[in-house]
Amino acid sequence: MPGLVKDLKRRGLLDDVIVMWAGEFGRLPISEAKDGRDHNRNAFSLWMAGGGFRGGHVHGGTDDFGYAAVEDRVSVADLHATVLQQLGLDHRRLTFRHSGRPERLTDPEVTGARVVDELLS
Repeated sequence: MPGLVKDLKRRGLLDDVIVMWAGEFGRLPISEAKDGRDHNRNAFSLWMAGGGFRGGHVHGGTDDFGYAAVEDRVSVADLHATVLQQLGLDHRRLTFRHSGRPERLTDPEVTGARVVDELLS
C-alpha cells in the first residue's frame, strides 16, 4: 500500500483516486470456544488514502476492550454515503434494480446514512 500511495502522489493522481483497505468485519478481542477469534460486527478498522479523504486522521474509538465502537461511530451506510459523494454521486438519489425492484445502497430514510464530513479534507 505505501508504494501505491507514494506512486499515485508522485504522479499527481492521489487526489483523483480513492485507495481503501478494509474487511467486512472486525475480530473479537477475546478467544472463544474455537481456536482464534470470531467476527466482530461492533468494531472494525479500515484504511483510506487519496480522493479527498483527510491524510493522517484517526477517526473514532472503541471501548477499553476493543469490543464495540463508542466514539465517533461510522456505520457501513455512512461509509458508503461518504465514498459515493467523493465519486460524485448523491447517495440519496442513487438507485439500482435488484430482483426487479428499485433499491438504494444507503437508503437514508431507513439507515440514517450521512456523509461523514470529518473524514474529508
